[in-house]
Amino acid sequence: MSLDDYGVLFGEALSRTGIAVPEGSLLHQAAEEVLEMAVAYRDDGMTFLSGDDPVNALAGFAYGLGWLDAGLKLGLLAPPAVHPPGDLDACIPDAKVAHLREKTHRYRRMLRSALGMVEAAPDPASPLHGGSREFHAVAASWYVEGVERLEAGDYAGALACLSYGYAWLDAGIRAGLLQVTGERDLFTV
Repeated sequence: MSLDDYGVLFGEALSRTGIAVPEGSLLHQAAEEVLEMAVAYRDDGMTFLSGDDPVNALAGFAYGLGWLDAGLKLGLLAPPAVHPPGDLDACIPDAKVAHLREKTHRYRRMLRSALGMVEAAPDPASPLHGGSREFHAVAASWYVEGVERLEAGDYAGALACLSYGYAWLDAGIRAGLLQVTGERDLFTV
């Protein structure tokens, strides 16, 4: 899939997505914030793409899709769907590979640290406690997938996986499922 196609897929997913909880409810505000983050990162990705910065476009699209999917999983947004990173064949030109490698390695370090700096926010007796563990597990599984792709030399795929997984942590914090126990500057809170 090309970056243009990835951006189109993201735009189509956003066009089908709406807030699923009643206006005026506490969860409506959370839904607005999650959807706002997804839209902002889709817009950032398009800006980066048009400005000849495919590396940041890729990261923006994957991160925004992670926010979107996390909001869908929470039931804040509808209709339910998933948009995990796919195969992004040759989407980064050779002239941008050094930037891709640097950013991918940086995101690997950041997500590895971030995974250890959050914990479940809800009380263990709350049904949301299991959801917090699930959000952490999703982020951790995308970290593992990203590392595997990185070790296989698929830097674009690795960056997409790491960005997507990172969004699940950030969305989990914003929605109140996870709380930061370490460096807050690693998170979008």
